[in-house]
Amino acid sequence: MTDEHDIGDALTLLADSGEAISIYPASSTNVVMARIKSVDPENPYFEVELNEGEFLPPGDATFVAWLRSAKVQFTLTSTDWPSKPNEPTVLPLEFPLKCLVLNRRASARLETPLGVYYMASFVLNGKPYELQLYDFSAGGVGMRAAPRDAVGLHIGRKLQRVRLELGPDSVMIADLEIRLSRTFRSFLLGEQVQIGCQFINLSPAMEEELRRLLDRLNSGKHHR
Repeated sequence: MTDEHDIGDALTLLADSGEAISIYPASSTNVVMARIKSVDPENPYFEVELNEGEFLPPGDATFVAWLRSAKVQFTLTSTDWPSKPNEPTVLPLEFPLKCLVLNRRASARLETPLGVYYMASFVLNGKPYELQLYDFSAGGVGMRAAPRDAVGLHIGRKLQRVRLELGPDSVMIADLEIRLSRTFRSFLLGEQVQIGCQFINLSPAMEEELRRLLDRLNSGKHHR
């Protein structure tokens, strides 16, 4: 994950959940425990609060945390890890340039390319919807939208004949079932709803088509 907005979202979720952060300094065998105290809503900066009595030695440090079912990991470096005035355990830091997200999922996920908007379009109870796709896999797709554009999309809802635009020349029609719906605050877009869907009623021909699409997109991603 290299997009500043996505990294900001992940750090904000960690701050909101109060999840513990394990920090592994390269120059030491000790694990330093901490949490993310806050994330700047407009600039790529955040604050880490070390547990009482902890300190970070100079050099590289790898930060690891669990965010729901995924492990988030990134590395930062500093010659002295300066703390905030009068708050010795609080370290103001700049966003990492990249962040690894290791998912424990049934099928491998492919994030949509940066700067390219893949869309899902469908009609539910006579109302048309058009949501942005942010990832997809052989098992399903992830969509996100502003809360006003996601009204009526509840867990368990079945979406029929969803048009998935997976690139300039790749369109697929499939049925989906909503398995996850949660609200989160995006670093750039404000309040958003994340909707995770599972493919249902896929014929063998459609499964093969989906595999071809994923292979082609993965191949294009690696050769960009």
